[in-house]
Amino acid sequence: MSDASQTETRAGSRRIGALAGLWPFLGQYKGLLAGAFVALVLTASVSLALPLAVRRVVDGFGSGELVLLNQYFVAALALAGLLAVGTGLRYYMVTRLGERVVADIRKALFARVIGMSPAFYERILSGEVLSRITTDTTLIQSIVGSSVSVALRNVLMLFGGLILLALTSPKLTGLVLLLVPAVIIPIVTLGRRLRRLSRENQDWIAQSSGNASEAIGAAQTVQAFTHETRSIAAFDTVTEKSFDIAMIRIATRAMMTVVIIALVFSGIVGVLWIGAIDVREGSMSIGELVQFVIYSVLVAGSVGALSEIWGELQRAAGATERLIEMMEAIDAVQDPAQPRLLAAPVQGAVAFDNVRFHYPSRPTQSALDGISLSVKPGETVALVGPSGAGKSTIIQLLMRFYDPQEGAVTLDGHDLRDLSRADLRGAMALVPQDPVIFATSARENIRFGRPDATDAEIDEAARAAAAHDFITKLPEGYETQLGERGVMLSGGQKQRIAIARAILRDAPVLLLDEATSALDAESERLVQDAVDRLSEGRTTIVVAHRLATVRKADRIVVFDQGRIAAEGTHAELVAQGGLYARLARLQFTDGAAELTEG
Repeated sequence: MSDASQTETRAGSRRIGALAGLWPFLGQYKGLLAGAFVALVLTASVSLALPLAVRRVVDGFGSGELVLLNQYFVAALALAGLLAVGTGLRYYMVTRLGERVVADIRKALFARVIGMSPAFYERILSGEVLSRITTDTTLIQSIVGSSVSVALRNVLMLFGGLILLALTSPKLTGLVLLLVPAVIIPIVTLGRRLRRLSRENQDWIAQSSGNASEAIGAAQTVQAFTHETRSIAAFDTVTEKSFDIAMIRIATRAMMTVVIIALVFSGIVGVLWIGAIDVREGSMSIGELVQFVIYSVLVAGSVGALSEIWGELQRAAGATERLIEMMEAIDAVQDPAQPRLLAAPVQGAVAFDNVRFHYPSRPTQSALDGISLSVKPGETVALVGPSGAGKSTIIQLLMRFYDPQEGAVTLDGHDLRDLSRADLRGAMALVPQDPVIFATSARENIRFGRPDATDAEIDEAARAAAAHDFITKLPEGYETQLGERGVMLSGGQKQRIAIARAILRDAPVLLLDEATSALDAESERLVQDAVDRLSEGRTTIVVAHRLATVRKADRIVVFDQGRIAAEGTHAELVAQGGLYARLARLQFTDGAAELTEG
């Protein structure tokens, strides 16, 4: 099925019933709901009672009884005061409920997506996730905090008004009811079109946010390749498409509003014409006609308001459906119902048993093909080989970002799928190939490795990672804000911050994925010394393309096309010839090339 047909199917399947997905969040605040409902019923009842008071006042002018007339005016003022108080209470409780529910939804959604495995983000842009957290929840806030309350009030006004219309004049009410089918037909017909357009509009907005997020996140690369014009054009195209769909949706909604209000008020004018004739003939009083007029206006206004709100409910239903889809998305990697616990202290024995794995986005291309590898506690094993050979995939599976399709990965004899991810990852420290620097201080970036670490421990970790000297030269030292993605640091400085973070974590298993790739020769030597000290007594797995950094490893495993081609010490592998010896000649003899990790 094409993307377009999938979008159309999703849009067509949406129903107002999708709003029921909000109940788990609303149900926590039954007190607020009850209070808002009571205030809602009160204001609707008072609104319906006001025309009765007006009728008494109008008919009272003809009675000549001043005392009775005064009483009717006082009663009307009392009802107006009660209406004001009730409306204020309703607004406060409903608005508070909307803010509270949306805050809960945003927290729940963030908690859900932050723990999703990388496979989830292969299918959806992070910008689209942010769009759902912001744009879609804003729609829901409008509905919960306003529109639903207004809709319920108008429903009460509609049915209450119809009942009181019938009590006032059954004949005129019968004529009014003849208008109902004429009003319902455009609501249903145009409402279906609004439903599809609303969902399509939200999808394009999300795609626009995704494109913008991706381009802004890679702004320097975009500028370096003078790709600004193309990026702007791509964003403009998606944004204009969203705008075009929005214009069609707005025009459809405006047309529905025009048709409904025209039908309703044309009918009411005709009915009132007949009512005016009845007054002249003496079959109803002026006060009764005024009462009927007011109820007619209330009923017509309710119908018009409901037609307006219907479009908003359609949009909110689409937003709710999108949020529920994300909340209920099945993660490919999940914790077991009853996870096993790692025995303390963790020894760090790692094993791959006939592991076969392909990435979800590349189902026909094996990243690992029957890999069996054992790493003893405290052993340092280096993984080398050409780009795409499967080295970094070993790290991905060890961190359990993915699960293998066949075979098993174990830690201290436990299949990783039998452990909780928090327990497993708590035993590991990772230095990724592309270090992540947060928009906070240098100290807090390092403290990310162990949140309860003291300042002295952070300084010690920075010294061990050869990061202390350059940090102290920053404008505010360790308290310097590093900016988004660490924009004020060089690649090597970012890498040393990441290494300091891993050193601070002090985990029994250390994973280094090209940890020294961005360092100059002097920093690399300093960091390598730190890594050598850090590796003592720990299981260390090093992915590297610079063979000079892995010569001291206890064992070197050579990967090629997802398989293990050879393993042994540096001297043994050079003596054997083959792929490793060829790589060694390239790097140590003529320096003609360096292996690039992918």
